[in-house]
Amino acid sequence: MARDIPTPDGETSWHALQALLRERHPYAAVEIFHRALGDVFRITLPGFRPIFMAGPHAARFVLVEARESFNWRNENDPVTELLDHGMLVVDGEEHDHLRGLMNPALSRRRVDGYLDIMLRRTDEITVGWADGATVDMLVEMRKITLLALMEALFDVDLAPELDRLWGPVLSAIRYVSPGLWMLWRGVPRPQFDGRIRQLDEYLFRIIAERRERLERDSEAGDLLSVLIQAGLPDRRVRDQMLTMLIAGHDTNTALLAWALALLGQHPEALARSTAEVRATLGEARPEIEGINQLEYVALVLKEALRLYPPIHLGSRVAAADLEFNGYPIPRGERVVYSIYLTQRDPAYWDEPARFIPERHTGRSAPYTWIPFGGGPRNCIGSAFGMLEAKVVLARVLQQFDVELVEPAIRPRMAATLEPQPGVRMRGGRV
Repeated sequence: MARDIPTPDGETSWHALQALLRERHPYAAVEIFHRALGDVFRITLPGFRPIFMAGPHAARFVLVEARESFNWRNENDPVTELLDHGMLVVDGEEHDHLRGLMNPALSRRRVDGYLDIMLRRTDEITVGWADGATVDMLVEMRKITLLALMEALFDVDLAPELDRLWGPVLSAIRYVSPGLWMLWRGVPRPQFDGRIRQLDEYLFRIIAERRERLERDSEAGDLLSVLIQAGLPDRRVRDQMLTMLIAGHDTNTALLAWALALLGQHPEALARSTAEVRATLGEARPEIEGINQLEYVALVLKEALRLYPPIHLGSRVAAADLEFNGYPIPRGERVVYSIYLTQRDPAYWDEPARFIPERHTGRSAPYTWIPFGGGPRNCIGSAFGMLEAKVVLARVLQQFDVELVEPAIRPRMAATLEPQPGVRMRGGRV
């Protein structure tokens, strides 16, 4: 017999509001709901009543078992408005076709070849750090990831345009971030129009220039050239470029910023990471073999992804009437499975709120560590993201002694789960 999906009562809502005001991030309230109501519950706000799910069984249900009965595309979401027909917001054959085109550029074999780009772009930014100066690692990591992604995937040097496009990129991120649009749909947001149009103009110019180049030389193998040569019209090429530009750089920006913040908050882990990097790499420019030997650094990144997954939830729309654990999920319902709650579930993680990189030396239970999703639509850029995070973090620790200046950092729900008010660190050159 179907059961009604639990909703918070007055007392639970009051405790959630207190937690929200005290800790100043939405998951403080959502964690209260999870503890009180279980792995399936409904949040009830004006115009926004999603079914929340948490835990490995829910993740497996959404990502694998019932995946064909869920749609990624939601016409009411700003992410769909922004990315249009980008791979992230389409379903069925359209998604499969686009993913097939993009997979080779993001394969593990191909990704290793981006090492030089990742190192060079890291050095390009860190060379501007004055010895002993304080920098915001959230900002600095965003510069590195933007430059590296644009060159690796599109063979484009963004550096001359970085200052001009910085505002438009941040505006695009804010456009798809949680906000009042969730409660009042269809409200015009003209403050974003000019900035997003500026970003579009840049992308369409790059596409036009590449088409001209391909008429002279058809040997280019970067992702942008592949999309054009596959016959996609300019608008659809733009959609994929913007998808990778926003989703591809913002996730790693958050991961790197959190990894540095957590290391700064845990001096023993910072010392161990730094010692491993310098003993393994020495003073030489890193090669892929050395990067692959950084075992503790890899554990740090995995633990940062567990505690603060950049993509902290997955949103779907039920395409058919479904049932999960006796709860009905009617067609058309918005279903949100929480990666954040799943990866902090005390049923599967000892001391889940603590930063313990060593916990990842063994295998976690299936679908309890899912920062890249799972199933056939897992993150297409996971190999790129993990290598870039390892390379950039190692290069910073190889060349700088870093110290966290302001340790009071909290998560903020933007397009990703990012550290606020930033990650201010002082760095002394080695």
